[in-house]
Amino acid sequence: MRKVLVVGAGQSGLQLALALREHDYDVTVMSARTPDEIRKGRIMSTQCMFHDSLEHERKYGLNLWEEQTVKVEGLGVSIAGPDSSRVLDWVARLDDYAQSVDQRVKMAGWLELFEQRGGKLVIHGVTTADLDKLAGMYDLVVVAAGKGELVQLFDRDPSRSPYTKPQRALSVAYVHGMTPRPEHPDFSAVRFNIVPGVGELFIIPGYTLSGNCEILFFEGIPGGPLDCWDDRPGPQEHFERFLGLVQKYLPWEYERCANAELTDHRATLAGGYTPVVRRPVGELPSGNPVLGMADVVVANDPITGQGSNNAAKCAAVYLDRILERGDQPYDREWMQGTFDRYWDYAQHVTQWTNAMLQPPPPHVLEIIGAAGQIPAVARRFANGFTDPSDFQHWFLDPEKAAAYLASVSG
Repeated sequence: MRKVLVVGAGQSGLQLALALREHDYDVTVMSARTPDEIRKGRIMSTQCMFHDSLEHERKYGLNLWEEQTVKVEGLGVSIAGPDSSRVLDWVARLDDYAQSVDQRVKMAGWLELFEQRGGKLVIHGVTTADLDKLAGMYDLVVVAAGKGELVQLFDRDPSRSPYTKPQRALSVAYVHGMTPRPEHPDFSAVRFNIVPGVGELFIIPGYTLSGNCEILFFEGIPGGPLDCWDDRPGPQEHFERFLGLVQKYLPWEYERCANAELTDHRATLAGGYTPVVRRPVGELPSGNPVLGMADVVVANDPITGQGSNNAAKCAAVYLDRILERGDQPYDREWMQGTFDRYWDYAQHVTQWTNAMLQPPPPHVLEIIGAAGQIPAVARRFANGFTDPSDFQHWFLDPEKAAAYLASVSG
């Protein structure tokens, strides 16, 4: 039986580990925290898993919270004018619903499921020196911990990494008590609110420790009014400041917040990180190679909501590659080829995400405006979040965008 070590207990690492157990691999997961510590900790992220990613979870029985989690059945876009009025607003239905489960719930539950399925769980923070001692005991070592010392094993790929600093100041709050959007009270949708020159506010229906909720997520342009979290306010102060910014820049969303309150005392988060693509094969001091996955090797800004989706798809690609390999060695060439297969998909997400971080060019403004008038355009944009590779065919290139708009408006 082939032995695999997965370092990191997030979406990608645990999905891969759980799936490998179903194929009778000997799998060890190293997590810095116990399930109980994860549940009692601070929120770790925003997330919204779209259909294709949810299918990977369903295939291996990992969709433990699907029945109780609110179904996200649409995606809407609003743009604020200079006077904070709403100058554009539309919503489109998704072909298949999305869902968002708080990672404190999911990762704690998945760790417990991993042990139930016969996996070996080791609770221990891992340094490079630790990993160097362990690597020789396994046929394959996968690093799925996107933060910390181990990331330094993987060199930045400058040809695929245009940024050297964070492109947004990020701020998150999980809340109960928001009222539905009056335009579509009969279904839940991700709301993508754009304040030109200031930033974006996403509102994501989700599920947390205390039930269904809304996830409020600001992306602030650095140096602007939404870049105001360096003092690391306490949870309630953070939330009150957050609401004040919503009231000023997005009053139509503030109207929904009259009875909003934090879901728990660890339901806020602020920070930022530099989007980066890294080379997938790291080398330990002993010379043993290790394979990076998901946001270890492709870390995009969350403006397009693809972090957890990328992680799920990366885990699915790596699983297929491992199964295809049989008894052959997991050498450097195989590791590079495994990443290359993932990059065939992930490159489209990176290109789209990096484009969305910039002021929109005229053809994108035309598309967003047309989506308010032509349902087919709105629907295609919304469903692109499930498979962002579609954006290369109509959204990113001005000539393709013009041809597409002409084809649907005639």
